[in-house]
Amino acid sequence: MVSQWRCDGCGPVPPLHVPAHIDAAIVASAAAQAAPLPLWCPWPLPPGWMVTGVAWAGDGHTGTHATVLAFTGPAPLSGGPADALLVAEEPGVGLGNRYARLAGPDPGPYLAGQLDHGNAAARVKAAGWPTPLWSVGQAADRSAFVGEARGMWLFAVTFPATAGYLLAEDVHLLDLTEWVPPELVFGAPSPYLHGGA
Repeated sequence: MVSQWRCDGCGPVPPLHVPAHIDAAIVASAAAQAAPLPLWCPWPLPPGWMVTGVAWAGDGHTGTHATVLAFTGPAPLSGGPADALLVAEEPGVGLGNRYARLAGPDPGPYLAGQLDHGNAAARVKAAGWPTPLWSVGQAADRSAFVGEARGMWLFAVTFPATAGYLLAEDVHLLDLTEWVPPELVFGAPSPYLHGGA
C-alpha cells in the first residue's frame, strides 16, 4: 500500500491544495502554511489587476514544497482579459513545469544554453533583489518564464502568451508570508490553478 500522491508521468508528488474561493483570510492562512517558502505577489498590483486564487503543494508530514498565486486583469497590449500565475517551488517538484506545459519535474533542461548568454527575457525584483527570468517555452495559449529567488525556482506563467509583456513593466514581488497588504483586491477564482486549463 502506498500513501503518497502519484503522477502517472512523474511518480510520487506532493498533493496540490486549491481553496474554492479567495479572500484575505484564505491568503493569510495559505501564507502561514507556505512558510518558509515564499508566496510571491506583484506589489503594488498592476492597475486593474486582482488576486484570483492561491494554492500550495505539500502535506502535514513533509511540509509545503511549492506555492502558487493567481491574479488577473487587463492584458498589457490588447486590453482584453489576462491571467498570470507566480510559482515558488523547491527543485524537483514539477508544479511550475505543469503550469508551463513542460515535461519533467524541473525546468533546468529548458534553461540549457540560455544562462551562458545572460539574455534574460524579463527582470523582476523579488523581495527587493533583481531577479532575471528566462523564457522556457511558449505555447499558443501561454508564455512561461523561470528564474531563481531565495534558492527556489520562480515561475511566471501568463495567459494568453502575449500577457507575458506584463513582465516588461517594473514588477516588484512581495512575499506574502512576510506581510499581506490589507489593500489586496480579490476576484473570481482562477480556472488555471488546477493545471488543466
